[in-house]
Amino acid sequence: MKNNRTILTLGLAVLADVSLVTPALAFVNIEWVSVGNVGNAPDPATGSVYGAVSHAYQIARNETTISQYAEFLNAVAKTDTYGLYNTSMASVSYIAGITRVGDSGSYSYAPVAGTGNKPISYVNWFAAARFCNWMHNGQQTGAGAAALTAETGAYTLNGATSGIITKNVGATVWIPSESEWYKAAYYDPNKGGAGVGGYWAYATQSNALGGNTIGNPNSANYYFGGYVGYPGMALTDVGAYGVNSDSAYGTNDQGGNVYEWNDAVISGSRRGLRGGAWSNLGDSDLASSGRDGNAPSLEGNGVGFRVASVPEPSALVLTMLFSAGLVCRRRR
Repeated sequence: MKNNRTILTLGLAVLADVSLVTPALAFVNIEWVSVGNVGNAPDPATGSVYGAVSHAYQIARNETTISQYAEFLNAVAKTDTYGLYNTSMASVSYIAGITRVGDSGSYSYAPVAGTGNKPISYVNWFAAARFCNWMHNGQQTGAGAAALTAETGAYTLNGATSGIITKNVGATVWIPSESEWYKAAYYDPNKGGAGVGGYWAYATQSNALGGNTIGNPNSANYYFGGYVGYPGMALTDVGAYGVNSDSAYGTNDQGGNVYEWNDAVISGSRRGLRGGAWSNLGDSDLASSGRDGNAPSLEGNGVGFRVASVPEPSALVLTMLFSAGLVCRRRR
């Protein structure tokens, strides 16, 4: 019974400290999917370089949306010292966006009507990192929120808008590594049968390029004989292609809609981009072979991001309890 009490005490302690390993999602609620199958092999189709991940994690089911980014701006960009808002978010009609009113020190932001569930674009790598810091620190608002919650945490920025910044140990929300992003998009733990993992060429569980019609299987928002919405709204709501075109782990839009930043450092200080965008004239960047990168200061009409996080707390608790139980049995 003593050993059982030890296990119970451990479990209660972990449950009591769940806030230490999970972000507080007070305003922005991320729908996560869990990516397990720890220790999977890399993808041989791309030189066995990408896709292997040695840990469990979560990744956002969807790209970060305009509404979510507007919440972030209202919390930390009253002055907007680091240029987290790009005026093109409001002025470019086919991508808008977010409007800003007021003067520096009292800026206020709001999604353009009807666009809130579309992915944010015109976001550079450093803005995405600051969004992660804000999430990591519990989405604080009010005076000092920008300095206290956007400059440190998952990444130590402290005013940086250039250079190579790496994720901090203990980060709870972050820009996915290239292999984390790649695995969530293309890996299927049952592709070759139950428990036999493998990789698809596209993030729609397919080895063939599909079309861009919403509702059809194996489809994405990219140029396929025409744009989905342009010259009107070029972006589609996140998840609009639904379960017919999701990845094996259940993520949406890892092909098309907007390119997504990852944490890779490519050729100097360039940061990784994957997934293609609404404006792609073909499939080259939607495919798993479509590796790209650009200056981390890039802000474009087809560039956004999604975030990753630690495993869900229940999985951590079960893992720790199971491990403790094994230790107790061995001692007996």
